[in-house]
Amino acid sequence: MLSSTASAQLPSCWYLFPSHLNAHHHAQQKRKLTSLTLANADRQVYNLCLSQAQKNNKGLESNYRTRYNFNLIQNHKYPFFQLLFPFDDTKDTNNQNSQTRKESQFEVDKHKGFKENNIARSLFTEMWWVDIKAAIGQRINLEGILCSAMVIVKSPKLALPHIAVPDIRYIDWAELRRKGFKGVVFDKDNTITAPYSLMPWPPLESSLERCKLEFGPDIAVFSNSAGLHEYDPDGSKARMLEAAVGIKVIRHKVKKPSGTAEEVEKHFGCESSKLIMVGDRPFTDIVYGNRNGFLTILTEPLSLVDEPFIVKQVRKLETTFVSYWCRRGLEPPVQKLLPNPMSCVKEPRP
Repeated sequence: MLSSTASAQLPSCWYLFPSHLNAHHHAQQKRKLTSLTLANADRQVYNLCLSQAQKNNKGLESNYRTRYNFNLIQNHKYPFFQLLFPFDDTKDTNNQNSQTRKESQFEVDKHKGFKENNIARSLFTEMWWVDIKAAIGQRINLEGILCSAMVIVKSPKLALPHIAVPDIRYIDWAELRRKGFKGVVFDKDNTITAPYSLMPWPPLESSLERCKLEFGPDIAVFSNSAGLHEYDPDGSKARMLEAAVGIKVIRHKVKKPSGTAEEVEKHFGCESSKLIMVGDRPFTDIVYGNRNGFLTILTEPLSLVDEPFIVKQVRKLETTFVSYWCRRGLEPPVQKLLPNPMSCVKEPRP
């Protein structure tokens, strides 16, 4: 058994020790502690000899306390004595106590910072968080709100489509091809799929096939959900939609109606004035198309069942503005390839 002995001149005193510390005193006088034996959990025994001299010498007492603190910190084996003799108020000429406290606090701060960084990293990289951001962003399009305000104040005609139909079955794709258009750009939600779905709307499949026959591979989806880097960073939604619909999804960084047609033109290899933009939202799809010179086609929403309440209210507001401007006689920007847009509208096949 290992043992160590420490001896010092300290004032007479008595202490109430917890029973598990196994403290025993050997004194001639009652309640006055002159000898102290301690045993820790590792069965190491420590003996202290306490003297009754120097009762009123506060300077020596402080000196002894400092020496005890120094030895205890150096050995790091006596946590109990750190409770008995707090060393924050003692003078340490070697600055050992201050250094130890700094190192200990540094380790605590380092561990706390590491834990907080791990929590933040885990939160912002989990896919469920990305999905929440996507859901909120698709309901509240801040870029769209600002752009819509500018449209209402300065350029209402940008929200007016060249062609308005119930859905894409009413579009004569062959006639559009004969007029000189090179490609078709579809919005996704409520244009060719139900809201937030990655599967095509079944009644539209025949019209999509006829569009593919006329334009071949020059068809793409340009959406504010699938393919948008902010909400589809790994492109997983874009790949799923491509597999289900058989149409290429253009990856892009800026939400409609903001941004230019650079990414779309690069995909098709032609200028935007020879392309067709098809969507269900006047203040996003149609404004984006008109700003960049597309032929714009507005469709009615396929389903409002799963559409969020906010989107429904915004849609009603958009429809109200468009109807008002049409009654006033406003017209959309001129499209050179199609002076008479109604020539490309037909009744759908039964």
